[in-house]
Amino acid sequence: MVHGAAPGHGSIQGVTSDFLAACRREPTSRTPVWFMRQAGRSLPEYRKVRAGTAMLDACATPELVIEVTLQPVRRHHVDAAIFFSDIVVPLRAVGVDVEIKPGVGPVIAKPIRQASDLDGLRALTAEDVPYITEAVTGLVRELGDVPLIGFAGAPFTLASYLVEGGPSKHHEKTKALMRSEPALWHALCDRLADISLEFLRVQVGAGASAVQLFDSWAGALSRADYLEFVAPHSTKILRGLGDSGVPRIHFGVGTGHMLKDFADAGADVVGVDWRTPLDVASRQLGPQIAVQGNLDPALLFASPEVVEREVTRILDEGRDAPGHIFNLGHGVLPDTDPDVITRVVDLVHERSAR
Repeated sequence: MVHGAAPGHGSIQGVTSDFLAACRREPTSRTPVWFMRQAGRSLPEYRKVRAGTAMLDACATPELVIEVTLQPVRRHHVDAAIFFSDIVVPLRAVGVDVEIKPGVGPVIAKPIRQASDLDGLRALTAEDVPYITEAVTGLVRELGDVPLIGFAGAPFTLASYLVEGGPSKHHEKTKALMRSEPALWHALCDRLADISLEFLRVQVGAGASAVQLFDSWAGALSRADYLEFVAPHSTKILRGLGDSGVPRIHFGVGTGHMLKDFADAGADVVGVDWRTPLDVASRQLGPQIAVQGNLDPALLFASPEVVEREVTRILDEGRDAPGHIFNLGHGVLPDTDPDVITRVVDLVHERSAR
């Protein structure tokens, strides 16, 4: 059993931790810390255990999911584990022909471009993902007092992959369909919202203590387009989990112009990327929303003095927020030195201990 988090006040489903306390804007013994993509390519033990196994196959193998999810908790002593999976896992589970190509990302064999293409996008049920239930149940048992964060992709980011056929710098096909075929767009996003909501419900039902909704590409939109074409669908997911009792984290990159909208969708915590200072973000969000972030992932390659100074600055900026969870402003980069990540965890705990 893994024990890496100092006891705090927040609790849910038998788990007590500073992470959950911060999500709920309650007092903590120190600032909790975890990292997006903490379970992944930056760890040599991950590369070893994943060798020869395709990403989506790994995500459907419970014993592998459990091992990879636990690795950063053992090594770094972070205050929460993030479930090892991928945002396209539920799409594959409902029959979408998707492959994660190394160095490229998710590639869709048959992109969605017209109404008839929606016929292949059916609803997700728990029976479609028994390996998720098995992995989450096993992880909750292994993690002990360390909370497990479940996650899913938000409709806009998933829709972008489905419409573009893969990753896109400019999302031109996505934006064109969104504006030219609004009925088709909303029908697509409504189905994706149902899929992601059920994917999160499965994780929560199996024991996840919190969830994070990733809308990685929403920052490519204007605020007006986000409110009209995206917010209703993300709201369906986050508010659909309102009766679950678990904290809901909402994160996107480049979303400083619509942080309040991210909160209004039904979030308890808003993830902030490195472009917006946490104190500025917290003032925008108000006293009912905790913040998460927001060290620039690239700064983990800087000198120890720079890293220490930036960690201290972010802790200072987050101190007056109603709740602060230390994280990066996006995911850990693959070539990051794991020892630097461990040192950041130690620094956060040392500098914030009360």
